[in-house]
Amino acid sequence: MPIAVDIDVMLARRKMSVGELAERVGITPANLAVLKNGRAKAVRFTTLAALCEVLECQPGDLLRWVPEEVQAAQVVRSP
Repeated sequence: MPIAVDIDVMLARRKMSVGELAERVGITPANLAVLKNGRAKAVRFTTLAALCEVLECQPGDLLRWVPEEVQAAQVVRSP
């Protein structure tokens, strides 16, 4: 998928655990993991807004577009 999710980056910057973020946002750790690992097909704006509020960031800090050619090249190089 050409949308990359950088929740891990913001969690590290905020020194926050996945469990704490899930609790503060009001979603299950399992659902947060699906989003965090890029396996989600969609995200509600209310969830995105809550993530941004808790992490004190903008949506663009959490989501970015990556051209499919770049993703394909990254997969080829992965062990």
